Amino acid sequence: MPSEWIARHDQTVTLKGEWTLANYRHIKTALIHTELINTEPGKPTGATVSLDAITRLDTAGAILIVELIGVEKARAVADWAAELPREQQALLVRIAEAMVAPLDVAPPSYSRISQALASVGQHMAGLCSQQRQLLAFIGLVMATLFHLALRPRHWRLTATVAHIQQSGLNAVPIVALLTFMVGAVVAFLGATVLQDFGATIYTIDLVAFSFLREFGVLLAAILLAGRTASAFTAQIGAMKSNEEIDALQAQGLDPIELLVLPRVMAMLISLPMLAFVGMLSGLTGGAMVTSLSLDISLTQFMATLQKDVSVTHFLVGLSKAPVFAFVIAVIGCLEGFKVSGSAQSVGEHTTSSVVQSIFMVILIDAVAALFFMEMGW
Repeated sequence: MPSEWIARHDQTVTLKGEWTLANYRHIKTALIHTELINTEPGKPTGATVSLDAITRLDTAGAILIVELIGVEKARAVADWAAELPREQQALLVRIAEAMVAPLDVAPPSYSRISQALASVGQHMAGLCSQQRQLLAFIGLVMATLFHLALRPRHWRLTATVAHIQQSGLNAVPIVALLTFMVGAVVAFLGATVLQDFGATIYTIDLVAFSFLREFGVLLAAILLAGRTASAFTAQIGAMKSNEEIDALQAQGLDPIELLVLPRVMAMLISLPMLAFVGMLSGLTGGAMVTSLSLDISLTQFMATLQKDVSVTHFLVGLSKAPVFAFVIAVIGCLEGFKVSGSAQSVGEHTTSSVVQSIFMVILIDAVAALFFMEMGW
């Protein structure tokens, strides 16, 4: 039964025309009708096949030819089809080798040291990518902030005030209680150590320096990193899962302007106030311990504080609060935008935002401490 691609004369089958993907279905049907491949899988035809009349050949056509003539004959195509172009011969040989290659290839085995090094490399690459995304998002937030600075009509004052209440005012009790207890512990430990040297009066300086420079703002920032950054991620992540952010973009609204900037501004206002509350609470806890354990009156505590501790320490500690606030808010919002859509993703990115925020706060605090020490402040 001759066709456009197959001509059969007794035991000789001549393949002709374009054996390409465009004609694959028709060629397959013609082969079945001529009963050339209507046999067991892998069993070639017994007829003599001529490839001289083929004008075009691609991978799809080569697969049909290999199924027709068999793998062994396809590998030796150069011996019996020398007129076929070399590139088509190479294609037939490659298809034949691929058809007999084992499907279940064992994965390469690596030593435990190689696997450990690969894991470290993957984590470092992920960390670098994460930091690049954070820097890009910070740039986007700063650009939007500068763009809106001269457009007061677009400021979201209501949303900013609401976030100040949620992230700032509602956190005052826990910040005050925690710093009060830490101040009491620092004063107690300082008094215990300094008592051996007869210098218990310097417990006041220890508490003042530690809370005005470090503990007040650091504890407040860590609390907000765990309390507020996670809330920002969960809120924005839930909106991302419900496609509310896509709806805002479809309406021509900027999610950075609507969702991120109010939270960033609220944190910039809230954290310095909470840091101030933490400093006062820590000093109060230290004053209570020195009054009960060391018989140092509140008047003497205040006099020593005024004489030995300059306002520079207070300004140094408070100057770090806006930086901490900006980093915490940006990380919390960025992780919210990374949510993929499932509830599990929301939980994963909420955890990631807390870990990243605390890590960045401690890292920036360490760098700032070294800087201020070198500057003599």
